Amino acid sequence: MNCNHERNKKGGKTKAGTPRFKCLDCGKWFTESTSTLGGMRIGTDKAAQIVHCMMEGVGVRGTSRLAGVCANTVLDTLLLVGQRCKVFTEGEIVGVPVKDVQADELWSFVGMKERTRRKNSLPVGSCGDSYCFVGLERNHKLALAWHMGDRTHESGVAFTRKLARACSHAERFQVTTDGWSPYKHLIPNHFRGADFGMVIKIFGPSHDAGRYSPAAIIETKRKTIKGNPDIDRMNTSHVERHNLSIRMGLRRFTRLTNGFSRKQLNHEAALGLYFAHYNYVQRHGTIKTTPAVAAGIASRPMTVAELIEKTADYNPPAREGNLQTFLDTLPE
Repeated sequence: MNCNHERNKKGGKTKAGTPRFKCLDCGKWFTESTSTLGGMRIGTDKAAQIVHCMMEGVGVRGTSRLAGVCANTVLDTLLLVGQRCKVFTEGEIVGVPVKDVQADELWSFVGMKERTRRKNSLPVGSCGDSYCFVGLERNHKLALAWHMGDRTHESGVAFTRKLARACSHAERFQVTTDGWSPYKHLIPNHFRGADFGMVIKIFGPSHDAGRYSPAAIIETKRKTIKGNPDIDRMNTSHVERHNLSIRMGLRRFTRLTNGFSRKQLNHEAALGLYFAHYNYVQRHGTIKTTPAVAAGIASRPMTVAELIEKTADYNPPAREGNLQTFLDTLPE
């Protein structure tokens, strides 16, 4: 692991060709990428390969076989880079100009499903059902904000505050959500100058007790909650399609498999890594570039290695002016 001394000398290269250095004060050997990866000696290129595999839906063991590293190294890389990416996206995606925002929730579970957690009398939050709240801008496809938690009012408040922070409130825009009831007061409280509508889906009866997916939708209603939203733009199709991308891009979200997360920290880190990769690295098939470039918050798409290096020593910039004043007035 890298030390904090400044005096060092070159000492050859690793098998992968990475330059090695020796500290003249304590005698420790390290590489240039040691500090970038928090002391891990796999190198940035190998870490980028691990991240790329995971973002293509490969599981932990499959990634370890493809990258030629052990499974623990894959998990350590996921946890380190994923947590850094979460801080990076929350610090960079602030005050983005938007026109049409859609929000939805995506179900998954950690360790076991909620029914099993209650049956075993395990603590709330240690395992069980987990929801990923997602806010997406319809036009430039940017994932504005996300939050992992249970489907409660407290999680709704945390997500809505993140979404309000990510959006610029300088101009009027439209927000559309599904029919989850807490949104009826959360969105108007946090988006005071926005038009708000809800898409309410009505499901038919299901007589199959073992049915996995929801019953068939028999009716969809569009309801104006605040302002004057455009009925034609009032839908959640784009964010629901993005939910499919999450399920296909992250092994942990694939239904009816054993690839689910066992720990809350790993699950959150995987989501943090996914959203940073989606916004800054992966070119969107519709807009032909990354959402961050389309939204004007990045000049060009990043590579995975650049994302790892960018987030390694990232410090969120201080936010001043009208945006911070507005955020301070939001309800808790």
